Amino acid sequence: MKLTKAIENFFAFFGRAYYKIMDAMSALGEFIIFQIKLLPLYFTPPYRIKEIFAQIEIIGINSTGVIALTAIFTGMVEAVQLYQGFHKFGAESMMGYTIFISITKELGPVFGALMLTSRAISAMAAELGTMRVTEQIDAIDTLAVNSKKYLIIPRIVATTISAPVLIIIFDFLANVSSYIISTVALGVNPEAYKNTIETFLEFSDIGTGLIKAVVFGFLISSIGTYIGYFTRGGARGVGKSTTQAVVYSAVVIFGANYILSSIFLYLDW
Repeated sequence: MKLTKAIENFFAFFGRAYYKIMDAMSALGEFIIFQIKLLPLYFTPPYRIKEIFAQIEIIGINSTGVIALTAIFTGMVEAVQLYQGFHKFGAESMMGYTIFISITKELGPVFGALMLTSRAISAMAAELGTMRVTEQIDAIDTLAVNSKKYLIIPRIVATTISAPVLIIIFDFLANVSSYIISTVALGVNPEAYKNTIETFLEFSDIGTGLIKAVVFGFLISSIGTYIGYFTRGGARGVGKSTTQAVVYSAVVIFGANYILSSIFLYLDW
Protein backbone atom coordinates (compact mmCIF):
# COMPACT_ATOMS: atom_id res chain seq x y z
CA MET A 1 0.00 0.00 0.00
CA LYS A 2 2.79 2.42 0.93
CA LEU A 3 4.67 1.54 -2.27
CA THR A 4 1.57 2.20 -4.36
CA LYS A 5 1.06 5.55 -2.61
CA ALA A 6 4.70 6.50 -3.19
CA ILE A 7 4.41 5.67 -6.89
CA GLU A 8 1.21 7.72 -7.16
CA ASN A 9 2.90 10.68 -5.46
CA PHE A 10 5.90 10.30 -7.76
CA PHE A 11 3.82 10.47 -10.93
CA ALA A 12 1.63 13.22 -9.46
CA PHE A 13 4.72 15.33 -8.81
CA PHE A 14 5.99 14.95 -12.37
CA GLY A 15 2.50 15.55 -13.68
CA ARG A 16 2.32 18.88 -11.86
CA ALA A 17 5.84 19.75 -13.00
CA TYR A 18 4.90 18.94 -16.60
CA TYR A 19 1.88 21.24 -16.53
CA LYS A 20 3.92 23.99 -14.87
CA ILE A 21 6.52 23.75 -17.63
CA MET A 22 3.84 23.77 -20.31
CA ASP A 23 2.23 26.83 -18.74
CA ALA A 24 5.59 28.58 -18.63
CA MET A 25 6.30 27.73 -22.27
CA SER A 26 2.84 28.95 -23.29
CA ALA A 27 3.38 32.24 -21.41
CA LEU A 28 6.79 32.66 -23.05
CA GLY A 29 5.26 32.06 -26.47
CA GLU A 30 2.55 34.65 -25.82
CA PHE A 31 5.19 37.15 -24.70
CA ILE A 32 7.30 36.62 -27.82
CA ILE A 33 4.26 36.90 -30.12
CA PHE A 34 3.22 40.11 -28.37
CA GLN A 35 6.71 41.60 -28.83
CA ILE A 36 6.73 40.64 -32.52
CA LYS A 37 3.39 42.38 -33.00
CA LEU A 38 4.85 45.49 -31.35
CA LEU A 39 7.72 45.76 -33.86
CA PRO A 40 5.81 47.74 -36.55
CA LEU A 41 4.73 50.27 -33.92
CA TYR A 42 8.33 51.39 -33.41
CA PHE A 43 8.53 52.64 -36.99
CA THR A 44 5.04 54.05 -37.62
CA PRO A 45 3.93 57.58 -36.66
CA PRO A 46 3.08 59.19 -34.36
CA TYR A 47 6.44 58.67 -32.63
CA ARG A 48 5.51 60.14 -29.24
CA ILE A 49 8.84 61.95 -28.85
CA LYS A 50 7.56 64.08 -25.98
CA GLU A 51 6.42 60.99 -24.10
CA ILE A 52 9.75 59.27 -24.72
CA PHE A 53 11.67 62.19 -23.20
CA ALA A 54 9.27 62.24 -20.26
CA GLN A 55 9.96 58.54 -19.66
CA ILE A 56 13.72 59.08 -20.01
CA GLU A 57 13.45 61.54 -17.14
CA ILE A 58 11.37 59.16 -15.03
CA ILE A 59 13.33 56.01 -15.82
CA GLY A 60 16.82 57.30 -16.49
CA ILE A 61 17.47 60.61 -14.76
CA ASN A 62 15.54 59.72 -11.62
CA SER A 63 17.50 56.46 -11.32
CA THR A 64 20.89 58.19 -11.40
CA GLY A 65 21.12 58.51 -7.62
CA VAL A 66 20.64 54.87 -6.78
CA ILE A 67 22.91 53.85 -9.67
CA ALA A 68 25.64 56.20 -8.39
CA LEU A 69 25.46 54.90 -4.82
CA THR A 70 25.51 51.29 -5.97
CA ALA A 71 28.49 51.99 -8.25
CA ILE A 72 30.54 53.70 -5.55
CA PHE A 73 30.10 50.89 -3.04
CA THR A 74 30.62 48.23 -5.70
CA GLY A 75 33.96 49.76 -6.65
CA MET A 76 35.03 50.01 -3.02
CA VAL A 77 34.15 46.39 -2.28
CA GLU A 78 35.80 45.22 -5.51
CA ALA A 79 39.06 46.90 -4.48
CA VAL A 80 39.04 45.42 -0.99
CA GLN A 81 38.21 41.89 -2.13
CA LEU A 82 40.66 41.76 -5.04
CA TYR A 83 43.44 43.24 -2.94
CA GLN A 84 43.25 40.27 -0.58
CA GLY A 85 43.85 37.84 -3.43
CA PHE A 86 46.42 39.85 -5.42
CA HIS A 87 48.42 40.76 -2.30
CA LYS A 88 49.12 37.08 -1.61
CA PHE A 89 50.90 36.81 -4.95
CA GLY A 90 52.51 40.24 -4.88
CA ALA A 91 50.51 41.25 -7.96
CA GLU A 92 48.80 44.37 -6.66
CA SER A 93 49.95 46.26 -9.76
CA MET A 94 47.53 44.21 -11.88
CA MET A 95 44.51 45.26 -9.84
CA GLY A 96 43.76 48.26 -12.06
CA TYR A 97 43.00 46.44 -15.28
CA THR A 98 41.38 43.47 -13.54
CA ILE A 99 38.98 45.68 -11.64
CA PHE A 100 38.32 47.79 -14.72
CA ILE A 101 37.24 44.89 -16.95
CA SER A 102 35.28 43.16 -14.20
CA ILE A 103 33.25 46.34 -13.70
CA THR A 104 32.80 47.36 -17.34
CA LYS A 105 32.13 43.86 -18.69
CA GLU A 106 30.10 42.27 -15.91
CA LEU A 107 29.37 44.12 -12.69
CA GLY A 108 28.38 47.41 -14.29
CA PRO A 109 25.79 46.08 -16.75
CA VAL A 110 24.38 43.46 -14.37
CA PHE A 111 24.22 45.52 -11.17
CA GLY A 112 23.06 48.60 -13.06
CA ALA A 113 20.26 46.66 -14.77
CA LEU A 114 19.23 45.09 -11.46
CA MET A 115 18.99 48.49 -9.78
CA LEU A 116 17.11 49.88 -12.77
CA THR A 117 14.71 46.96 -12.44
CA SER A 118 14.08 47.55 -8.76
CA ARG A 119 13.79 51.33 -9.19
CA ALA A 120 12.01 51.81 -12.54
CA ILE A 121 10.66 48.54 -13.94
CA SER A 122 8.73 47.76 -10.76
CA ALA A 123 7.12 51.22 -10.89
CA MET A 124 6.43 50.76 -14.59
CA ALA A 125 4.60 47.48 -14.02
CA ALA A 126 2.66 48.93 -11.08
CA GLU A 127 1.64 52.03 -13.04
CA LEU A 128 0.42 50.10 -16.08
CA GLY A 129 -1.21 47.50 -13.86
CA THR A 130 -3.13 50.20 -11.99
CA MET A 131 -4.21 51.75 -15.28
CA ARG A 132 -5.45 48.34 -16.45
CA VAL A 133 -7.47 47.42 -13.35
CA THR A 134 -8.99 50.92 -13.17
CA GLU A 135 -9.95 50.64 -16.87
CA GLN A 136 -7.87 53.63 -17.95
CA ILE A 137 -6.27 51.57 -20.73
CA ASP A 138 -9.72 50.54 -21.94
CA ALA A 139 -10.69 54.21 -22.00
CA ILE A 140 -7.61 55.05 -24.12
CA ASP A 141 -8.54 52.33 -26.61
CA THR A 142 -12.11 53.64 -26.69
CA LEU A 143 -10.78 57.04 -27.75
CA ALA A 144 -9.24 55.40 -30.84
CA VAL A 145 -5.71 55.84 -29.44
CA ASN A 146 -3.43 52.80 -29.70
CA SER A 147 -2.69 52.14 -26.03
CA LYS A 148 0.32 49.98 -26.90
CA LYS A 149 1.83 52.78 -28.98
CA TYR A 150 1.05 55.35 -26.30
CA LEU A 151 1.96 53.43 -23.14
CA ILE A 152 4.38 50.64 -24.03
CA ILE A 153 6.61 51.85 -26.88
CA PRO A 154 7.82 55.08 -25.17
CA ARG A 155 8.73 53.17 -22.02
CA ILE A 156 10.69 50.51 -23.89
CA VAL A 157 12.51 53.06 -26.03
CA ALA A 158 13.29 55.26 -23.03
CA THR A 159 14.67 52.35 -21.00
CA THR A 160 16.75 51.09 -23.91
CA ILE A 161 18.28 54.56 -24.32
CA SER A 162 18.72 55.21 -20.60
CA ALA A 163 20.33 51.90 -19.67
CA PRO A 164 23.70 52.35 -21.46
CA VAL A 165 23.97 55.95 -20.22
CA LEU A 166 23.38 54.81 -16.64
CA ILE A 167 25.92 52.02 -17.08
CA ILE A 168 28.54 54.53 -18.28
CA ILE A 169 27.91 56.50 -15.08
CA PHE A 170 28.11 53.28 -13.06
CA ASP A 171 31.41 52.23 -14.69
CA PHE A 172 33.00 55.64 -14.15
CA LEU A 173 32.03 55.99 -10.49
CA ALA A 174 32.84 52.37 -9.65
CA ASN A 175 36.31 52.64 -11.17
CA VAL A 176 37.00 55.99 -9.50
CA SER A 177 35.96 54.70 -6.07
CA SER A 178 38.00 51.54 -6.62
CA TYR A 179 41.06 53.60 -7.58
CA ILE A 180 40.73 55.80 -4.50
CA ILE A 181 40.35 52.87 -2.10
CA SER A 182 43.17 50.91 -3.75
CA THR A 183 45.71 53.75 -3.78
CA VAL A 184 44.75 55.70 -0.65
CA ALA A 185 43.47 53.07 1.77
CA LEU A 186 45.29 49.93 0.57
CA GLY A 187 48.59 51.47 -0.53
CA VAL A 188 48.62 50.28 -4.15
CA ASN A 189 51.00 52.25 -6.38
CA PRO A 190 48.82 54.78 -8.30
CA GLU A 191 51.02 54.80 -11.39
CA ALA A 192 51.13 51.00 -11.60
CA TYR A 193 47.35 50.90 -11.17
CA LYS A 194 46.81 53.31 -14.07
CA ASN A 195 49.54 51.85 -16.28
CA THR A 196 47.95 48.40 -16.40
CA ILE A 197 44.69 49.95 -17.61
CA GLU A 198 46.44 52.05 -20.25
CA THR A 199 48.52 49.07 -21.42
CA PHE A 200 45.86 46.41 -21.71
CA LEU A 201 42.67 48.40 -22.28
CA GLU A 202 40.79 47.59 -25.50
CA PHE A 203 37.60 49.05 -26.93
CA SER A 204 35.82 45.71 -26.47
CA ASP A 205 36.35 45.98 -22.70
CA ILE A 206 33.90 48.88 -22.70
CA GLY A 207 31.84 48.01 -25.79
CA THR A 208 30.68 44.61 -24.56
CA GLY A 209 29.28 46.12 -21.39
CA LEU A 210 27.39 48.80 -23.30
CA ILE A 211 25.92 46.23 -25.68
CA LYS A 212 24.77 44.24 -22.66
CA ALA A 213 23.23 47.39 -21.20
CA VAL A 214 21.19 48.03 -24.36
CA VAL A 215 19.97 44.41 -24.45
CA PHE A 216 19.16 44.39 -20.73
CA GLY A 217 17.29 47.69 -21.03
CA PHE A 218 15.16 46.38 -23.86
CA LEU A 219 14.44 43.06 -22.16
CA ILE A 220 13.50 44.34 -18.72
CA SER A 221 11.30 47.13 -20.10
CA SER A 222 9.57 44.66 -22.42
CA ILE A 223 8.89 42.37 -19.47
CA GLY A 224 7.72 45.17 -17.17
CA THR A 225 5.35 46.71 -19.71
CA TYR A 226 3.97 43.35 -20.80
CA ILE A 227 3.19 42.18 -17.28
CA GLY A 228 1.74 45.54 -16.27
CA TYR A 229 -0.33 45.88 -19.43
CA PHE A 230 -2.04 42.52 -18.91
CA THR A 231 -2.60 42.83 -15.16
CA ARG A 232 -5.78 41.29 -13.81
CA GLY A 233 -7.33 40.98 -10.36
CA GLY A 234 -7.58 44.44 -8.83
CA ALA A 235 -5.12 45.69 -6.19
CA ARG A 236 -3.84 42.18 -5.47
CA GLY A 237 -3.18 41.70 -9.16
CA VAL A 238 -1.15 44.92 -9.30
CA GLY A 239 1.02 43.72 -6.42
CA LYS A 240 1.49 40.35 -8.06
CA SER A 241 2.40 41.93 -11.39
CA THR A 242 4.97 44.20 -9.74
CA THR A 243 6.61 41.24 -8.03
CA GLN A 244 6.60 39.18 -11.21
CA ALA A 245 8.13 42.02 -13.22
CA VAL A 246 11.06 42.36 -10.80
CA VAL A 247 11.67 38.62 -10.41
CA TYR A 248 11.37 37.76 -14.10
CA SER A 249 13.54 40.72 -15.10
CA ALA A 250 16.27 39.75 -12.64
CA VAL A 251 16.30 36.15 -13.89
CA VAL A 252 16.38 37.30 -17.52
CA ILE A 253 19.29 39.64 -16.77
CA PHE A 254 21.42 36.78 -15.44
CA GLY A 255 20.39 34.44 -18.24
CA ALA A 256 21.00 37.02 -20.97
CA ASN A 257 24.32 37.95 -19.38
CA TYR A 258 25.54 34.37 -19.68
CA ILE A 259 24.37 34.08 -23.29
CA LEU A 260 25.96 37.38 -24.31
CA SER A 261 29.19 36.58 -22.47
CA SER A 262 29.38 33.25 -24.29
CA ILE A 263 28.79 34.95 -27.64
CA PHE A 264 31.50 37.55 -26.97
CA LEU A 265 33.88 34.78 -25.91
CA TYR A 266 33.18 32.88 -29.13
CA LEU A 267 33.74 36.06 -31.17
CA ASP A 268 36.93 36.73 -29.16
CA TRP A 269 35.55 40.14 -28.26
